[in-house]
Amino acid sequence: VCNVNHQNKAGYTALMLAALAAVEREEDMAVVQRLFALGNVNAKASQAGQTALMLAVSHGRQEMVEALLACGADINLQDEEGSTALMCACEHGRAGTVRLLLSRPTCDASIVDNDGNDAVSIALEAGHRDIAALISTQLTQSAAQSPDQSGKRSPRRQL
Repeated sequence: VCNVNHQNKAGYTALMLAALAAVEREEDMAVVQRLFALGNVNAKASQAGQTALMLAVSHGRQEMVEALLACGADINLQDEEGSTALMCACEHGRAGTVRLLLSRPTCDASIVDNDGNDAVSIALEAGHRDIAALISTQLTQSAAQSPDQSGKRSPRRQL
């Protein structure tokens, strides 16, 4: 009866708008989770190409970020500027969200935007050195754990 993926004139779907909401009651969150399950959590807004995950991150809606990830939101999708949800979290200084995103095995912190900036450089440019350090540590650990050319895992380095 209802097309939950229909975009309004501004290019946003009901799911994207719900990702911006502050939920106070469990019943409300149940409705939001049902919407997320029914809709395309990876749809991009027609203007700027942001996803519901990027919007939730940018507006500090941690519970929505968690719900979107649980419904299969792609952390690594990029908007028209090449930004990812991780980059949005870095720009806005959302350390808790950065930790949550980095805890996902699919999160790629090495992606660069259209200007050639990665999440670390975006965090530094925004003055969030603690977030930049957190991501750098994650990148170092990932590099230490990834297989080398012989197919063997490199030993973990202590920082």
